[in-house]
Parts: sequence; C-alpha cells; structure tokens
Amino acid sequence: MSDVTQVFAGHRELLFSIVYNMLGSVTDTEDVLQETWLAWASRDPDEIGHPRAYLVRVAVNQALAHQGALRRRRETYVGPWLPEPLVTSPDAADHAVRTDTLSLALLVVLETLTPLERAVFILHEVFAYAHTEIAPMIGRSPAAVRQLAHRAREHVQARRPRTQVDPRLQRQVTERFVAATFGGDLEGLMELLAPDVTLWTDGGGKSNAGGPRPIRGRDNVSRVLVSRAAQPLDGLDIQYREVNGDPCAVLFVENAPYAVMVVDMTPDGSQIKDVYTVSNPDKLTHVPEKSRTRRGSGPR
Repeated sequence: MSDVTQVFAGHRELLFSIVYNMLGSVTDTEDVLQETWLAWASRDPDEIGHPRAYLVRVAVNQALAHQGALRRRRETYVGPWLPEPLVTSPDAADHAVRTDTLSLALLVVLETLTPLERAVFILHEVFAYAHTEIAPMIGRSPAAVRQLAHRAREHVQARRPRTQVDPRLQRQVTERFVAATFGGDLEGLMELLAPDVTLWTDGGGKSNAGGPRPIRGRDNVSRVLVSRAAQPLDGLDIQYREVNGDPCAVLFVENAPYAVMVVDMTPDGSQIKDVYTVSNPDKLTHVPEKSRTRRGSGPR
C-alpha cells in the first residue's frame, strides 16, 4: 500500500463519520469519500502540511455540495424522509461500527438545520473542532462560525434535550415493544407509548409499511402498529442489532432485510416518545446479512 493510500485509509473512518452525520445517507457518504480520495490522490502529499486537516476540509465541502441535490430529492420524496440507518452486525469486530455516528433521532433533528449550521454543529459538538479550526474549512470567519454554532446548539437542545438512557433499558423496552406489536397486545403497547408519541415510517413509496405522513398520539400509533403487524409476512424473522449505536429491531422476510425499527425514549426512560421505521429497500442495502443464530422471531 502506497503512503498516499495509507494516509487516506488511516483517516477514512473519521471522514465517514463526519460526512454521514452531515448527509444521513451511506450511499452519498461513500460518493463523497470517493471524491475526497480523488482530490487527495491528485495532490503531491509533500505539499500538504497537515493531511488530516486537508482531508476533512475537502470532505466537508464535498458534503456541503451534495446537500443541495439531497434536499431537492427529499422535496419529491414519498412520505416522511428518515436517515439511512447504519446497522451493526452481531459481530463485535465488525468494521462498520462507528462510535461517532449520531443517533437516528438526533439526525432527524439535524435535518431541520441549514447545511452550514449542521456542519458546524457536527464538527464542534461531536468532533470537538474549535471555531477557529472550522472557519477555514467552510470559508467563514471565526465569529460567523460561533454564531452558527450558537444557533444550531439552541435549536437542537430545544427539540432534543441532552439525555442518556441506559442502553440495556432501551434494549429491554425495544424487545417489549416488538413483542406487543407483533403479538397484537394493544393494551401492553399503549402502556409503553407516551401520550404524545409519534410514529415515523419511511417507505419511500416502495413499501407497504410506509405511511404518507407521521402519525401522532398514543391511541392512533398503537392501533396502526398492531394493524400493520397483523398483515401476514411469510418467513418473517426479527433480530436485534444496533443502529447508529442504539438498540433496534431488524425485520427480515425470506432472509432479506424488510425494515428497521428504532424506538426513542422519554428523557426519564419511562416511555417511548418516537418510533422510527425504515422500510424503503433502497435504504436497507447496507444492512448486514441475517445471522444464523435467531435472536427473536415474529409470527409465521
């Protein structure tokens, strides 16, 4: 492996995490990384004093350039748009584990920021870049970056206060939620859901599991979930993985990924406040294959 390739490979995980958090799409992230590699490979490395800074700057600007096309795509998207889930396989050594990727719920909130606000928030809040380091990356003054960071932080905190639910509790609640949903336990499901719960279903117009808009309210959400789960799916198997670092349920039908379900809990961890279901097959292409050991199952 050449020195040029080694340097890029050594920074690839960092670049992937930054760009994925900016775009919410694995496919587009890979495109940006390819463009970043081409820019890096065309330069004489001896002329670049700080390869890490150069690679991050190129990747961030390529990601910002992709934002316009992404937003235009989402304007014509059928139903709610959710980020592409980054699902981890049961193998603890899986190279796809990304410790710096944000939760699906937080990525949904970041969709409401401007592209520059989102870039600054990710670089500063997640990767601890100073305002003075971010400024030359995006062609803004440090003062402008501080203002962008302040607006983004206030916006995010107002919509998603910083809390940390115990992953073991979230896994237990996820399993109870799946059991109640696919077991037709309407009463048990309503106990798990917060009164103002929202169900987000991203089918992209390509899946029957998707809905035209988010569904709100415990009664509506519970009845829709039980009704949809009652529809027969031959060869349904449910396994538990992690998506963006959080426990999730992955539904397989005839060994192919059918949907990813993630629950987001209230700050005190007592109930579910959001349910995210991604069933657009285009967003499930990077889901690892079904493991041989069954971790849960649905009705046949």
